[in-house]
Amino acid sequence: MENRSVRNGHSVVYNSPTGKTPNENCHLLSSAMRFDLSDYREKLANRNVRVDLLAILFGIGSWICVNSMFIQLPLIVSKAPEGWSLPSYLSIIIQLGNIGPLCYTLFQKYSPRKLKDSYVIYVIYVIGCTSSILMAFLFERTAVVGGENRSVALMALGFCFALVGCTSSVLFMPYMGRFREIYLITYLIGEGLSGFLSSIMALIQGVGGAPTCILVNPDTMEYIKETSPPRFETREFFIFVFVVMIISGLAFILLNKLKMCKQEYAAGIINYGNDYSYDRSKTLDSNDKTNAQLEEHKEISPFTYKYLMVVMAIVSLIGSGVFPGIQSYSCLPYGYQSYHLTATLTAIANPVACFLAVFLKHTSVRFISFYFLLAAALTAFLTATAVLHPQSMPLIGKTSGEVLIVLFWTLVTALISYVKLSITSVFRSQGGKSLVWVGSVSQIGSAVGALVTFFVVNYTDVFVSYEPSCPF
Repeated sequence: MENRSVRNGHSVVYNSPTGKTPNENCHLLSSAMRFDLSDYREKLANRNVRVDLLAILFGIGSWICVNSMFIQLPLIVSKAPEGWSLPSYLSIIIQLGNIGPLCYTLFQKYSPRKLKDSYVIYVIYVIGCTSSILMAFLFERTAVVGGENRSVALMALGFCFALVGCTSSVLFMPYMGRFREIYLITYLIGEGLSGFLSSIMALIQGVGGAPTCILVNPDTMEYIKETSPPRFETREFFIFVFVVMIISGLAFILLNKLKMCKQEYAAGIINYGNDYSYDRSKTLDSNDKTNAQLEEHKEISPFTYKYLMVVMAIVSLIGSGVFPGIQSYSCLPYGYQSYHLTATLTAIANPVACFLAVFLKHTSVRFISFYFLLAAALTAFLTATAVLHPQSMPLIGKTSGEVLIVLFWTLVTALISYVKLSITSVFRSQGGKSLVWVGSVSQIGSAVGALVTFFVVNYTDVFVSYEPSCPF
């Protein structure tokens, strides 16, 4: 595949069908990790850092509402009438948010009047900002439904959060596809930071910390578990989310309106919304600074197209659907410290993996397949640890076991993030509608994984709950 960029007013072409030249016959990993410092300097130099920053802030607004709601559950469930069954209800409500991308896709396909993506994204931000500030003040409001007290306000606003997150998959990524590929990567870094930022704020708040064992009866060695109160309440947390959503919305406005941002478009034809394609015949006038940056792209075969879509569905099913529901079963037997360290490092692994894609080759189908198979092997192992009885887990009670469980969870999260980014980058070159399909397939995979995991966890005995006992 020929990639063409503009450097110092000249069009530069370099061949890179899979990150290799025809005469290269190197090992997979050594090729993937080879560092050419001059090439990386050019990658960092041939970009507008202000557009990078706006793309990152834009990406943060995609899932921060949903991530923040689940992070606050340890505080919310203590006051909610549903108790610890509340996460199960919210998991289903999140999947109902897929009605957003479904309606959008059907409208764009069958309606004679097409919507501009930017207008729909404005509406999404209005919903996100409004629901986050309302959540700060109404999350404790309940109402009687079917003769029982229910957290109606929390669930209704949780659906609004889900609408923002799910719809962003078929709106935000396709919108970024009109930019050069490097900015799609920085957008995905921002999307990963939406979970990391929520986790960091929760750590500052004191949510999810390990309880302290307090000896209450020395004669019988009786302990009780006590958790320290948070440094600030849930209301302040959602006000913070509201402020982040405002900043993210402003970043999108600048990204959509500023001339310097439009100069970073890939050369192509934009009709409406996600209906755009890359013009392979267009050339640039080196003296015309308003022209978009030109990139040439090679179309992939129908088999490769379908294969990568299937891989995207599987990694989304695993990463966003299955893993959130089984992580505690896999990690808690190794101790609270292992569980919370895993939760923190996996949140960091996502944006770090996306950042590494700036420097590493990530559009080779062979590399994607290799990383996918490695992630699948680790997934099988981690699922086995979640299914096994807590006392039967490998290396239980040993430091090596704690290290390995944290390492494997972090590594598989990074691999899944890298595979998803790589597939998204490949489909970006196929036009905006392909990115819509990527987002749709990703949401379908996540929904199927979440629903299956919900029923297996709640209605079968496959997974055995475990809570470390005192002292620990």
